[in-house]
Amino acid sequence: MSITKQGILDALKQVIFFKKQNNIVDLGMVHELHVTGNQVRISVVFPELADPSVAIVVNSINKVLKTEFGNDITVDIKPMSEKELGKGPLAGVKNIIAVISGKGGVGKSTVAANLAIALSKAGKSVGILDADIMGPSVPIMLGVEGEKPGLIERDGKGIMIPLENYGIKILSIGFFVAANQALMWRGSMINNAFNQLMTDSEWGNLDYLVIDMPPGTGDIQLTLAQSYNIKGTVLVTTPQKIATADVRRAAMMYRQEKLVIPLLGIVENMSFFIPDDMPDKKYYIFGRGATDALASELDIPVLGRIPIVEKIVETGDNGRPISLDENSPVTRAFSDIASHVMKQVELLDTVNASN
Repeated sequence: MSITKQGILDALKQVIFFKKQNNIVDLGMVHELHVTGNQVRISVVFPELADPSVAIVVNSINKVLKTEFGNDITVDIKPMSEKELGKGPLAGVKNIIAVISGKGGVGKSTVAANLAIALSKAGKSVGILDADIMGPSVPIMLGVEGEKPGLIERDGKGIMIPLENYGIKILSIGFFVAANQALMWRGSMINNAFNQLMTDSEWGNLDYLVIDMPPGTGDIQLTLAQSYNIKGTVLVTTPQKIATADVRRAAMMYRQEKLVIPLLGIVENMSFFIPDDMPDKKYYIFGRGATDALASELDIPVLGRIPIVEKIVETGDNGRPISLDENSPVTRAFSDIASHVMKQVELLDTVNASN
């Protein structure tokens, strides 16, 4: 049987990319196709190469072509990422930084919002994605509560346009759920919502996309590690040993063999209390030392320490993060954290380039 390019394409329509519920030809995933005698070379483009479905599609291509054209056919398949080709919604995002914690209530969202502000003030183009599906708070903290992102149609598909405030692009599941509505979602629904926020959105060109992750080690954490190219994570804890024990579990999740994401460092929130009338006093009401011990154990730096200051709560509730206040010592703390994060990213880029 003569093997033709059109014959190969017709056969490949049997190969389904289940994430998008269509075949790889109609989805435009076949980037290059060369046929020489019984030798076939194919480049197939995927949103992310870390996606487990890449292996499923590759195996399916081999099986379909051998079934259609016999076992004498030689098939060379090269998976490629959309980012390699400058395609896809995240192609213009240079660095994705996930802000994680082992438990709720440690101020992870406060750190994520103020880190985004501090990076922007450092001259970087920044976006923030509120992936804390069960408790989205970024819209309140960044002053866009009650607003809705834009929507455009592209190739028959709805694409979200992030809101912007303080020079930062913002998306959150909170934009689509009423404030008094309880989210009773199973894992698949949570993952679908997260993937839509990540990939069905027009993020454009960003130096940093900060992701405010849900606490713990659940479905979204797994999806993030397996499906997206994450530059690194920022751990958030409070000084208590119980809090650092929880963040240790979250950190070790990303050091498993198949889920390796660099840990950029730890931010200790609620590190100490400073009374308004005694700005030179520090009271370590939650103890001290546990964060340093964990950082030493994980061999990562402490990126910064955020004090307990009433104004942090006030500014977050008022939708104007404290990092916008040039006179606050907390602003300087977040500026230092942003600087340390950028340095850690530069080190990673240098190491990756040398490899």
